[in-house]
Amino acid sequence: MSKKLVLIDGNSIAYRAFFALPLLNNDKGIHTNAVYGFTMMLMRILEEEKPTHMLVAFDAGKTTFRHETFKEYKGGRQKTPPELSEQFPFIRELLDAYKVQRYELTNYEADDIIGTMSTQAEQEGFEVKVISGDKDLLQLVSPHTTVDITRKGITDVDSYTPEAIQEKYGITPAQIIDMKGLMGDNSDNIPGVPGIGEKTALKLLKEHGTVEELLNAIGQVNGKKLKEKLEEFRDQAIMSKELATITREAPVEIELDNLTYEGYNQEKVIELFKELGFNSLLEKIEGTAVDETKEDLEEVSFERLKDITEAILQDEAALIVEMADDNYHHAELVGFGLVHNQGQYFIPAEAALQSSVFKAWLGDESKKKYVFDGKKSIVALKWRGLALEGIEFDLLIASYILNPADSTEDMATIAKNKGYTQIRSEEAVYGKGAKRHVPEEKIVAEHIIRKAVALYQLRSQMLQELKENEQYELFTELEMPLSFILADMEYQGVKVDLNRLNNMGEEISEQLNEIEKNIYELAGTEFNINSPKQLGSILFEKLNLPVIKKTKTGYSTSADVLEQLAEAHEIIPQILHYRQLGKLQSTYIEGLKKVIHKETDKVHTRFNQTLTQTGRLSSTDPNLQNIPIRLEEGKKIRQAFVPSQEGWVIFAADYSQIELRVLAHIAKDEKLIDAFNHDMDIHTKTAMDVFHVKAEEVTANMRRQAKAVNFGIVYGISDYGLSQSLGITRKEAGKFIERYLDSFPGVKEYMEESVRDAKEKGYVTTLLHRRRYIPDITSRNFNLRSFAERTAMNTPIQGSAADIIKKAMIDMAERLQEEKLQTKLLLQVHDELIFEAPEEEIEKLKRLVPEVMEQAIELNVPLKVDYSYGKTWFDAK
Repeated sequence: MSKKLVLIDGNSIAYRAFFALPLLNNDKGIHTNAVYGFTMMLMRILEEEKPTHMLVAFDAGKTTFRHETFKEYKGGRQKTPPELSEQFPFIRELLDAYKVQRYELTNYEADDIIGTMSTQAEQEGFEVKVISGDKDLLQLVSPHTTVDITRKGITDVDSYTPEAIQEKYGITPAQIIDMKGLMGDNSDNIPGVPGIGEKTALKLLKEHGTVEELLNAIGQVNGKKLKEKLEEFRDQAIMSKELATITREAPVEIELDNLTYEGYNQEKVIELFKELGFNSLLEKIEGTAVDETKEDLEEVSFERLKDITEAILQDEAALIVEMADDNYHHAELVGFGLVHNQGQYFIPAEAALQSSVFKAWLGDESKKKYVFDGKKSIVALKWRGLALEGIEFDLLIASYILNPADSTEDMATIAKNKGYTQIRSEEAVYGKGAKRHVPEEKIVAEHIIRKAVALYQLRSQMLQELKENEQYELFTELEMPLSFILADMEYQGVKVDLNRLNNMGEEISEQLNEIEKNIYELAGTEFNINSPKQLGSILFEKLNLPVIKKTKTGYSTSADVLEQLAEAHEIIPQILHYRQLGKLQSTYIEGLKKVIHKETDKVHTRFNQTLTQTGRLSSTDPNLQNIPIRLEEGKKIRQAFVPSQEGWVIFAADYSQIELRVLAHIAKDEKLIDAFNHDMDIHTKTAMDVFHVKAEEVTANMRRQAKAVNFGIVYGISDYGLSQSLGITRKEAGKFIERYLDSFPGVKEYMEESVRDAKEKGYVTTLLHRRRYIPDITSRNFNLRSFAERTAMNTPIQGSAADIIKKAMIDMAERLQEEKLQTKLLLQVHDELIFEAPEEEIEKLKRLVPEVMEQAIELNVPLKVDYSYGKTWFDAK
């Protein structure tokens, strides 16, 4: 699952809530309107953003380092109303109850904490969402950081991406501080240049870029008075920009790993809500004001089976296989729920495992079972030596196909969405995190039976909906068979050579030591390379390298700064390599060691079949689809993945440019179709058409630009995104896209038609009728609407590619069985399938695998598969 950090400007949201809502009191006379508004915002964020990590930043006091520059900074602000001041302790108590981290830092503002953490999070691969009422934070916006600014009230926000800022102001996020430098900010008492408002500031910045560049070119400015003002208040403009600049290197002493959000403390939240008199909010909590474990649900009648007879094991039944937690490779088996038209039964785990009659029924393919998460059930039972055959219906998969946006794996939520409310959530029954436990048997048994009853009753309704959506075949012929294949792959696992992994770790440690020595030698002294302050001092004071970014706390040594200095001194590439290797060592070498199964010497990943909205698979514990391969040392980690038997090899096969081939097919673009049918290099062909040159005249740079726009179409193109990837202006990128679409009119028509269809139907579909609903396609919010339009264009491409490789996996499993081969499918990584096979079967695989994968689906262009093999996964590439 991708990591998402939500950063909240605590003071700003509290102030907004206080002034947006009328004064409220609880029965003790305490004012509660700010806490209430803050709570509403927090609940909305948790529901809509689903953060994996979270932090609320507060101002530590009235004095900050900015007052050293300008004593009057934030001067003139009215004193905080006592009715608001008295609510801050309750807001902090609220955050503690919700188990959301909060932080403040002496001499710094909440903005600086947010700026520092958002920068760190971006470097760690997080998506970041900042929420505030202060537009100063717009300077933090980037391709991976979105800033939401509260509008009217608390829950109504404007969402800003780089594109949205460009749309509204016509400048980049970085220029927000230049705008503040010129026009000032009354709320913060930043003076700016008198007489310059937003309109003039934006005009000047569009012409000159930054405050500094403007001040160096005052002679080119139109208007005598404006020139005089800029000349007179030159230093004030520079100071104002400095005051408006959020530092991204504040000495924050909190680690990203400590910001993980795992859910609220229900008992404490309910207690606090009761104290504050938030009765309407109590009803919105999962479990409401009454603890869900004590909720007055209808009585469930069932029989507890200790001795199992064939009489109660029908030909068709709903079957719940209950595990104590999600990691079913290791979790405790709790028991079984069995429901059919003759009765409802709870079977304790011990009784089930001792019953030969029940075991035989589980493994009998002719006995049809309805399940929830069949893959999980199959794997969990396999670890206990039990076979589970005859699965005919899987509620989790059916729900996912019908609404891929709802990726929950909690059956209670799915059932409630279908009108069945008599199931408690997993958390309500088992707790969460460290408090997770298996309650007394009666509670567990009732919970299992409720799920089995809902499963039995919902099956026909779900199947009917699938048929109405033309998705019945997608369910029965693709996703259901795939779940059985994934179960086999998970249980099979991939062998890891621990010695080789340890050796790699030692090699990286040696490399780190060597690089460390080189850095010390180049620096002329020893220092803490991981300390931004010490590193900044070495680079910009001792070695006199040009300063790219500087704040009150020191010099910026972030990755983007170092990359700009890469050719300025030979120490820079060494530092960048040192950081990359350090992350590789901690995240991947040590991380993999932790998940190697002690009994099998393998890693048994979990493939997420019902997570992504495009239909792509992902994997967790460990994520084997995300091993870094751009860095040579990262690529070598694949050397640790080996066949499970002597005399076997790893065989890898991947689709060549499958998404572009799908695009050619669904866009029906004659030029693209012709290029693929004649086996041309598609990027060269694109460059030829866009630049109007012959094949031999296409330069490496032309091909690079063509490749970027080709894949930009697949992943949702924008002039901003293309400008960033190619290092060109947005204007140049826009012209490039325009030339591309003129050259490939079929693609242009496809993109326009996708958006039209989405607006008309509310969804788009893949070649195999997978749907993705796009409710924001008609949103008034520019950012939401733009993203929705890009989604409408790229989902049919990415989703169809995902469908094709899933179909190929099913076809491959059938052919391997037909050919009676020992070869086993181990992994699916994006467009690649990885097998292990005896050496004597390789010649057959070289013919069989490409044949099966290329014939998975018929397109207007040929599918092409490349393969390789070797003694390790690394050697097979």
